[in-house]
Amino acid sequence: MRIALFITCVNDLAFPATGIAVTRILRRLGHTVDFPADQTCCGQMHANTGYRAEAMPMVRNYVDVFDSYDAIVAPSGSCTAMIRDQYPHLHPPATSVAARTYELSELLVDVLGVTDVGAEFRETVTYHPTCHGLRMLRLGDRPLTLLRQVRGIKLVELGDAEECCGFGGTFALKNPDVSTAMLTDKCARVRDTGARVLAAADNSCLAHIGGGLDRHRSGVRAVHYAEILAETGATS
Repeated sequence: MRIALFITCVNDLAFPATGIAVTRILRRLGHTVDFPADQTCCGQMHANTGYRAEAMPMVRNYVDVFDSYDAIVAPSGSCTAMIRDQYPHLHPPATSVAARTYELSELLVDVLGVTDVGAEFRETVTYHPTCHGLRMLRLGDRPLTLLRQVRGIKLVELGDAEECCGFGGTFALKNPDVSTAMLTDKCARVRDTGARVLAAADNSCLAHIGGGLDRHRSGVRAVHYAEILAETGATS
């Protein structure tokens, strides 16, 4: 199977360790992962704010760059949802490649049939299901299924887990008071768990929640779940 990594803008610019983690996981499972250098933004921000014409060059470029691959994996529920849900409507020729684009847990569990990736992570972790993964991709418990197989991990349930963290991309900019109130609630739920690590499938949401947790001096680290799955407990 030819697998390509779609890194996404946020990960490429701010969280490159997440993309490296995805590659490490898949290589550990015996797969080759390509990183096409001509990939760009998926156009989600443009399309979601009404600039669909401006998003089209990015949509067409995605098709050109990734159409030859059997599977494309993205460490982002948000961007994967954009591609799978909106691309077929914006550009019908993108339908096939959109259907072959997977969030990491979908690729591992549904396509590769793997739940134990050989990870070890000795920490107390709680998991926040981000909105696009939860409501558009319907990831369900796939990420948690993977995390439950990590050796040494202690998973604790997050109260009101399915409530939005208040980020929502431009929502946080356009509605800062509402966003902050939602963030305050989410941070309180995270602190209530006693976890030392908060995991999720989207670094944009983790940055939002992590910022709130830092301001409260909670001591909780926000970490993409791919980075947990990439850990093996080995020391260098």
